[in-house]
Amino acid sequence: MKKSNSSSLKIHVYPAPILKKKAKSLRFIGDEERKLFDAMIELMQQAGGVGLAANQVGLDKQMLVIDIGTGPIKIANPKITKRSGRKAMEEGCLSLPEIIVKVKRAEHVVVKGINEQNVEIKFDAHNLLARVFQHELDHLKGKLIIDYAPWYRKILLQKKFALSSKEKKK
Repeated sequence: MKKSNSSSLKIHVYPAPILKKKAKSLRFIGDEERKLFDAMIELMQQAGGVGLAANQVGLDKQMLVIDIGTGPIKIANPKITKRSGRKAMEEGCLSLPEIIVKVKRAEHVVVKGINEQNVEIKFDAHNLLARVFQHELDHLKGKLIIDYAPWYRKILLQKKFALSSKEKKK
């Protein structure tokens, strides 16, 4: 697990149970959530990622952060309201180190949610931003990129994670 210097947040790695749990929506964004957004951005950037969902840092909250190089996005209770186009591309994940899976996703999505000031926001996302939104929203639903892998690859990946977790216990 990668740990942030400025907080106690760390990235949880598969098979951590929180990664398969559906996150709870928030009623209000307060100071605690605003600090969490900032800490998540810092940790995501330190880890070299472009997106991070709250359950990846062990929190049962519908919050995610994204930065594809155009500035940080902080959004709570995100929902996709429109999607179009389809394209398969390889994806990695901070919670699945060294794993790459080809995932077919929409090329364009419209995402609504609330920002850190409790104001409804909307993103008309294309290409990479659309893909990252969908990837992080999957996390909030308890879905991982390995869930998109063919059945035979899932078996191989589960064996790999079982072996690596046994090695860590030694």
